[in-house]
Amino acid sequence: MDWLSILPPLVAIIVVFWKKEVILALLLAVLCAEALLLLQHADSSVIMTPITAIERVIDTAASPGNTRVLIFSVLVGALLAFIRDSGGVTATVNWLVGKGVARGRKQVGGLTMFTGIAVFIESNLSVLTSGIFARGLFDKFGMSRARLAYIIDSTSAPVCILILLNGWGAFVLGLLDTYELNSSSAAILWGSVPLNFYALFTLAIVLYTIVTDKVHGPMADEEALSRKSDTVLATEPATRARFMLLPLIVMVVSMVGFMLWTGNGSLADGSGSKSVLYATVLATAVAYLLLIGHRRFTHHQAVEVGFRGMGELLPLVTIVLLSLTLGNSLKVLGTGVFVASLVGEYLPLVLIVPMLFLAGAVMSFTTGTSWGTFAILIPIGVPLIQSLGLPPSLVVAAILGGGIFGDHCSPISDTTAVSSLAAGCDVLTHVKTQFPYALIAGGATLVAYLIASFMMLG
Repeated sequence: MDWLSILPPLVAIIVVFWKKEVILALLLAVLCAEALLLLQHADSSVIMTPITAIERVIDTAASPGNTRVLIFSVLVGALLAFIRDSGGVTATVNWLVGKGVARGRKQVGGLTMFTGIAVFIESNLSVLTSGIFARGLFDKFGMSRARLAYIIDSTSAPVCILILLNGWGAFVLGLLDTYELNSSSAAILWGSVPLNFYALFTLAIVLYTIVTDKVHGPMADEEALSRKSDTVLATEPATRARFMLLPLIVMVVSMVGFMLWTGNGSLADGSGSKSVLYATVLATAVAYLLLIGHRRFTHHQAVEVGFRGMGELLPLVTIVLLSLTLGNSLKVLGTGVFVASLVGEYLPLVLIVPMLFLAGAVMSFTTGTSWGTFAILIPIGVPLIQSLGLPPSLVVAAILGGGIFGDHCSPISDTTAVSSLAAGCDVLTHVKTQFPYALIAGGATLVAYLIASFMMLG
């Protein structure tokens, strides 16, 4: 059954690239996982697979954290609709161009990356803020939404795992605190920052695409299509820039406040899922009140616009729900634990760290979760630190980088869906265009960990 636990993610990935349909792929993968779980029990029948799959979806949606993510994803639709139909997007773009802040494609890319870096508090908030902010600018200068999705996705997670003054850092710190190590958990975690080669290489590649204004592979094809097509900047003429900027500012500032509040004064201890939901609710309310207060819409018109925006995002919200459900099924099935066991006990010392990076990449790619990868691999990596004397920060950095690498490549990751949602890009287009860049960063990282292992263990 261990080898069979790899089957559900394989089904999802094969169907995604064969049929070009993410929802069908995720649904079949969930059914496959539930069938395998039923086969483990002699008193259960495979005929019950659809019923157990439905119950798994319900269990997933019943989780408070998952429910918050789903509500947040739906509300984003209303917020986007308010900002778009108010004319605030066009007004903001005109204002930025007029002020010389966004004079060309390089400035637009740099502004988008800077926004993603500045909002390092939570990865979903980072992609959401920078995605909404830059949509109109990318349209204005003929830059593809696939490029926008790449920039925000490949900026948010690397920045969150490098700065660490957020929920990511608190989560990993909590995992490390359960072990007796020569250095403090905080010292090990901060020591992993300069050794997290994947995150550093990824940010460097994003910066390269911005500074040179060059893209390659499938991304170049998307850019060519974007330049040839007549891009409609917005459905409404310019009105007031505050219709866009004020809700976004409220969302970012209140997110920090909610992180401090939920963490009892500590930013790192705050709840990311609670804070991003509360901040999105508040930003949506502010957008609504602005439209009503300035008599841009009546109450009934605003409600209609909001629900229409929610409806536009339902397919992506379904993908998020099914991604989370598949992750839960694979956790029960033990897919992640099996992939982690492939690292092996008899590898040469210098190969252990590179193999942990690869194991993290494969695990997060097949399960669609970087945090789940951290939770499984750190309990495997830390005993290796204790028994073999491996550099703690190097091991932790390899695990964290591997988790992000696989997540960036995975078509079944909820992060991929949220990034596509924020950029207004098709999920599969985002996966296809980001994959070569992630692969280059991953390959360079593997070489870097081999060199670092020889230098630190030689």
